[in-house]
Amino acid sequence: MDPRAVRLKTIEQCKILAENALKGGNRELAKDCRERAVQLRAEKHRAKTEVERECLEAIYALEEVRSEANGRTTKAARTWQAIKRHGIIPTVERVVTRPKASEGFKALEEMGLKRYAFEAVILRHPDIFSTEAAEISRRRLGEE
Repeated sequence: MDPRAVRLKTIEQCKILAENALKGGNRELAKDCRERAVQLRAEKHRAKTEVERECLEAIYALEEVRSEANGRTTKAARTWQAIKRHGIIPTVERVVTRPKASEGFKALEEMGLKRYAFEAVILRHPDIFSTEAAEISRRRLGEE
């Protein structure tokens, strides 16, 4: 990640630098600023574990991708409702073990941000999730 993005302390700073980077033609710096904004949002949640933090980053990355595509702020409302109802880890498990890949997975994949997909989080922490979720994740990410 670009050192300029790493130094950013607020989401607003990330947005401003990303916009300026895009105006100057520096798409890589803009991407790094968006990723830093995702990290800052996840930090606000004060996740109890590393896995929970990565799951939160995945949700915020999806919101960034959807917001950019829609031209306005777009929240992952259903996902947040499920987290309130079931918790972070069970929600991620439920999303990934559905028969078809989620729209979020497809959107992150198209933007080159597969590392933020729930499937990638599961593969980084297979001991936390079911064997079924890990197998599905491996298939979707082409790691079989």
